[in-house]
Amino acid sequence: MRSKFLSLILGITLLTGACAPRTSAPRVLTVLAAASLTDSFAELGRLFESQHPGVTVAFNFGGSQQLAQQLDQGAPADVFASANQKYMDAAIASGRAAAGDSVIFASNRLVAIFPKDNPAGVAALQDLAKPGLKLDLADKSVPVGQYSLDFLDKAIQDPAFDADFKDRVHANVVSYETDVKAVVTKVSLGEADAGIVYVTDYQIAAEKLGYLDIPDALNSIAVYPIAPIADSKNADLAKAFVALVLSPEGQVILTKYGFIAAAP
Repeated sequence: MRSKFLSLILGITLLTGACAPRTSAPRVLTVLAAASLTDSFAELGRLFESQHPGVTVAFNFGGSQQLAQQLDQGAPADVFASANQKYMDAAIASGRAAAGDSVIFASNRLVAIFPKDNPAGVAALQDLAKPGLKLDLADKSVPVGQYSLDFLDKAIQDPAFDADFKDRVHANVVSYETDVKAVVTKVSLGEADAGIVYVTDYQIAAEKLGYLDIPDALNSIAVYPIAPIADSKNADLAKAFVALVLSPEGQVILTKYGFIAAAP
């Protein structure tokens, strides 16, 4: 009798377990994004998670060149957002993204920044060439670093700048950084007297920084492409995240952080 009773209990237990609803495993969407997208994409990630219960968005922020290299080396990812077309093209060339899936979702522009107390007395762009000024720039391998060099090339063609302006600016550089956030940090801490960054990065740290606008004729418009990764294990979520970034709601978030919205 006892044996039959135990068998009955075991049968009920197994049946109950078989009928119990299964809890789906949490899904992780991995997004590789340019460092200048850190704050705006963090907010987009929170919104995406609220719209997709059980999904966690894991970000890897860094220089676009570093992220493209990681993709080329086979790093697992679901979405890539670059601060220029060059490194998206690299991801396409390596087969990690498809050309037809890449789309421009925002743009950005440059400003010169200095610590709030402005110890070097930076009052005009020409002051970036002042003797003794400590200037921090992004490395030329980083999109913002290349855009900074483009500014210098344009400046020496402008009669408002001396012919040796570019050379004197380079002589003032104390460090070349691997991403734009490092430039912001060093200038904010007073480790450098000035730097060149995106306007979006200035806005995030505006309480610690002053800035000088760079006129359109000397500036560069940085375009930001995004694409789902071709071999993503979460293709549906990757496409949904890209769709959110491009949506009116996503564009409002990006413009809040100073980005220029994508053309409709």
